[in-house]
Amino acid sequence: MGPHPAVAAIRLAVRRVLHDVLTPTSPASVPPVPSGATGRPPLVLVACSGGADSMALASALAFEAPKLGIRAGGVTVDHGLQDGSDLRAAEVVSRLAAFGLDPVEAVTVAVGREGGPEAAARDARYAALDAAAERHGAAAILLGHTRDDQAETVLLGLARGSGIRSLSGMAVASGRDGRYRRPFLGLDRQTARKACMVQSLPVWDDPHNADPAYTRSRVRHEALPVLEKALGKGVVEALARTAQLSRDDADALDGWAAAVEPSVRDDSGALEAAKLFALPPAVRRRVLRRAAISAGSPAGSLFARHIEEVDRLITGWRGQGAINLPGRVAVRRQGGRLVLRQG
Repeated sequence: MGPHPAVAAIRLAVRRVLHDVLTPTSPASVPPVPSGATGRPPLVLVACSGGADSMALASALAFEAPKLGIRAGGVTVDHGLQDGSDLRAAEVVSRLAAFGLDPVEAVTVAVGREGGPEAAARDARYAALDAAAERHGAAAILLGHTRDDQAETVLLGLARGSGIRSLSGMAVASGRDGRYRRPFLGLDRQTARKACMVQSLPVWDDPHNADPAYTRSRVRHEALPVLEKALGKGVVEALARTAQLSRDDADALDGWAAAVEPSVRDDSGALEAAKLFALPPAVRRRVLRRAAISAGSPAGSLFARHIEEVDRLITGWRGQGAINLPGRVAVRRQGGRLVLRQG
């Protein structure tokens, strides 16, 4: 008799991602991950909070990795935001070790305030995971984001009005060289929870996930239920599908902008306003965003409203002054060209 359907589903999802880590399955995949310089098999880490999603992921990784000759380890991040968080992190490490994962470790981070509590915690967490990957020479880090998380991300992007890239949600592979992999984006949260239950895996429900002080919590427990009540079941699936369609469109437009950018620069490398004006707005704004990032404006702090202001230097030129962007980047129009300078 085979495993429970929920367990089989999560194992299959992990198996597919591990295969893709070793050998990309399509031209759009990230490059294959080589073995380390010592010739050892590649190491894949799982980021585990102790919640149902990541515990199901850790269990599946421990089951599937040895079959493919992949080493498997785990990392849990202690944000220090709750009493007893260090004890909980130690317990997660113990559970990961019991799965046979090696190496396993808990990493404590200091959460700042920039961007709000959710963004600050996320930034601290990813910085810790990046450091862990470098420290252990990991080929990839698996994250337990589900289709429900994807739907929430799309709604948050819609509320921010940040454009199609924001609506594209989370990618299956992201980060440097596709370091972060999300096997569960096609699975719902209940599948992961069911897999934990039938395997008798203890899980921890983070109280922050139910705290209305956090925006994502309100989306999860208030906004999505209201949408499902008004529109019927299938909202989560539809939002996740929207994310994939938006990502495909955004990728195509980003590619177009990258290809056309050299043609709208003069011999000195400055952007020419007349040539920019001739581009479709979606492509032009992407060229402007690329230029702003190249000039030193942090991508994570550069929003649609910033690019719209710069775009008005092209489409609504009336002699206005410089536009100030995050990262102390100033953009001004001079002699029919855009000049971007930092400082």
